[in-house]
Amino acid sequence: MLRTSVCLAALLLVSATTLTASAQTAAPNPEPKASRMKLTVERLKEMRAKWIQNRPKLKACRKEVKSKGLVGDDRWFYIEDCMAKT
Repeated sequence: MLRTSVCLAALLLVSATTLTASAQTAAPNPEPKASRMKLTVERLKEMRAKWIQNRPKLKACRKEVKSKGLVGDDRWFYIEDCMAKT
């Protein structure tokens, strides 16, 4: 009887700590900006068409991206921000 009581108490203690730990880690993550959630083919084509109109600035932005070593979506977003600067 004592062994059963000790096991139940230990089980309750473990489950209580698990519940509080999971409640602490369930904090909502900040969502990315809506414009950066997904790159579609159409969006990439629009960005590229705008950039081609200003080739010297695009060339400078590409150099910055290469020096920073950015790849994938990060590369596109950096170029977009760079091209938006005056």
